[in-house]
Amino acid sequence: MTVAILGAGQGGSALLELFVRTPGVAVSGVADHDPRAPGLRRARELGIPIAVNVAELLSSYQTDLIVDVTGDPEVARWITAHHPPGTEVLGGTGAKLLWNLVQYEAQIQMQLSQAEKLATIGTFTSGIAHDINNPLYFLMSLAETLCDEQDPAVVREHARDMLRAVRRISSIVQGLTRYARIPQSEDWADVEINTKLDEAIQLAQYATGLKEVVVVKDYADRSVVRGRPDEFIQVFVNLITNAVQAMHGRGTLQVSTHREDGAVAVAISDSGPGIPEKILGKIFDPFFTTKRPGEGTGLGLHICRTIVKKFDGHISVSSREGQGTTFRLQFPGAG
Repeated sequence: MTVAILGAGQGGSALLELFVRTPGVAVSGVADHDPRAPGLRRARELGIPIAVNVAELLSSYQTDLIVDVTGDPEVARWITAHHPPGTEVLGGTGAKLLWNLVQYEAQIQMQLSQAEKLATIGTFTSGIAHDINNPLYFLMSLAETLCDEQDPAVVREHARDMLRAVRRISSIVQGLTRYARIPQSEDWADVEINTKLDEAIQLAQYATGLKEVVVVKDYADRSVVRGRPDEFIQVFVNLITNAVQAMHGRGTLQVSTHREDGAVAVAISDSGPGIPEKILGKIFDPFFTTKRPGEGTGLGLHICRTIVKKFDGHISVSSREGQGTTFRLQFPGAG
């Protein structure tokens, strides 16, 4: 089925995101009289035809269904009089109901995603406490020493050490704050995948610790894609944390990026026990988990796949028992 969307404001943008993720549905074009409308900008990123004139869009591209979310009575009357034969029209109350359902689905997805983030931070608790307590103890020791220190040179050196410790704590808190925050609707940007992988590795160390994990990185020189930076980190943190936990904090983690015909490919591999073939096809299902009660929500990989699809990407997994697991992701390159 091909669908044309008339109106590229909040409602049209939400419908566009829904339709591009729905199997068997292709968006033939998006129209809005405002060339700055967010839905037109998103359509350009997806390579979908756009227009500022309804007649131009409908005469240029064949479509099975017209969804009118403009709310403009004149547009509705024009469509009624001029829409192509055999093309169905959804507007007025029907279009509003569809938009409400899409908005509700988007809110549920956001809430589930946020719950998964907070659950992940919960598994980091002991590692976070360790990384913060160490510089705190160091600060306490230096402060106690300074109480009786008379040598100005020693005082300055201790002050520099204290600043480094404070910056370390600040860096940890800022990283967690960025990870935990709720993404804003319009914060799409060019994302350097290599940088986000490094940030995810830094965060994932809190899961079970990376001290006995050998991390092997092999990055392409330039791996830039379009999307929300924080959501890329969420995907990578989930995959890397799962890999570290599968190896019980001991083994080899391989993280690589490369270019494939203009796309950016990512591979995350572990040397863990692998995933049994009988459950390999279920791991992306919502609420499916092999972890013990209280250790996982069963939403992590499902949310990863949802985010990857939203960025017009693809995720797959290959694994053999006793030979580790590899997750492969591919995203359209940003140039």
